[in-house]
Amino acid sequence: MTLKQVEICVYGADMICPSCVHLPSSKETYEWLEAAIKRKYPNQPFSITYIDIFNPPEDDEAKKAFAKKVLEEDLFYPVVVIEGVIVGEGNPRLKSIYAEMEKYGYRG
Repeated sequence: MTLKQVEICVYGADMICPSCVHLPSSKETYEWLEAAIKRKYPNQPFSITYIDIFNPPEDDEAKKAFAKKVLEEDLFYPVVVIEGVIVGEGNPRLKSIYAEMEKYGYRG
């Protein structure tokens, strides 16, 4: 079976989510997730991108629209999205992220 390289997007901001005061910052969560996923799925390709919800990439309409959604719907950030599916908000759980990745053929 050919493994589909999934795209993981972490939407967040430099400022900590008001409801997530005692949690790591969005950037720290992004770095932690990247390291954890690399350890869990060594030699299995994936891409992980951090998107600042207040300054999303101008050249990607989908990411820009989702960043706007995070703000408008008051989602707890960081918001972790795998292939368009929200798998974590505020304090994402590795178990949920791994379960979604395994739907695409990743094996730990």
